[in-house]
Amino acid sequence: MDLQMYHKFNTKTKAIYVFVLSFCFILISLTTSAQEKTYTVVLDAGHGGHDPGKVGYKKFKEKDIALKITLEVGKQLEKNKEIKVIYTRKTDVFVDLYKRGKIANKADADLFVSIHCNAHNTNAYGSETYVLGLHANKRNFDVAKAENSVILLEDNYQENYKGFDPNSPESVIGLTLMQEEYLDQSLQLASIIQSKFSTTLKRKNRGVKQAGFVVLHHTYMPSVLIETGFITNVTEANYLNSKNGQSKFAKTIAEGIGKYLMQLELNTVEDIVIIDEVKVDENIIFKVQLASGPKKIETKSYNFKGLKGIERVKVGAYYKYYFGGTSNFSTVKECQKRAVKKGYSSAFIVAFKNGEKISVKKALKTP
Repeated sequence: MDLQMYHKFNTKTKAIYVFVLSFCFILISLTTSAQEKTYTVVLDAGHGGHDPGKVGYKKFKEKDIALKITLEVGKQLEKNKEIKVIYTRKTDVFVDLYKRGKIANKADADLFVSIHCNAHNTNAYGSETYVLGLHANKRNFDVAKAENSVILLEDNYQENYKGFDPNSPESVIGLTLMQEEYLDQSLQLASIIQSKFSTTLKRKNRGVKQAGFVVLHHTYMPSVLIETGFITNVTEANYLNSKNGQSKFAKTIAEGIGKYLMQLELNTVEDIVIIDEVKVDENIIFKVQLASGPKKIETKSYNFKGLKGIERVKVGAYYKYYFGGTSNFSTVKECQKRAVKKGYSSAFIVAFKNGEKISVKKALKTP
């Protein structure tokens, strides 16, 4: 073959390769669009039945207000065909705390959101959202203690909760371990909801907090507990008990969940097939996030179920733990599968460009 013929052949081969590669990406795009992910959200209306929860101004009951808001949140979410809503209760019935978690786990839910009302012996007001964690102060512990005391109304609670004492700070410490790997996502959702309470509803923002809630401990997915407001505060109680107030709270919570799922979608690439020949910018590094929490853990393999090469990064007051570290997306997907097999079922892929975190979707589009 002479040089001229070689160039013609080589050019034609390249053209065919580009065409095939383009066709593959079009096919991938169509397949991804056709297989829209459905997110399952479990909504939990606090208390119920013979457990009224907190009783506030004019005998307003937490269980009634929480249920009305929860049902309305579900109605808002169900407008989105990509969201499946499951309720722990839809009527005025009593549901054991551990059963609420079981409902979410059985559904393999993506989110668990528990809705409550607050109370205090002062004129306190405002909204706050909790994730599972050690009580940072007495106030947080008292809130968790009040919610956890529900287990004393349950049959065989000592057997179901293995001797857990809702009045004991020591008992609370053991609750945080299972949820630790979901803490980062739980904090993300809680922050979004709190921000919306402040900006959209103009409620006093009492912040995102950590405390030892039994109902959150029994879930195996990102979970939050919302204290919408204080039914012991006259103004807030009347607002929470009104149809308008309940509707606005519900809409805001639903919008917060929707925003969280949208952000999650930007980092979800499970349905995208990557062709090995496609090169990713060498400045982009993919990692698998295993866990996040306030605890500083030695990055020894025995602390991470045998996984080696763990990286610990401090972000604010929290430590994030990463596994892997590669510019090859196929490789990091294998790392994620390995982490999941080891027990990190919520392990997810994150991307960094020149050290700055970016969405995985954006990273894969980078030439």
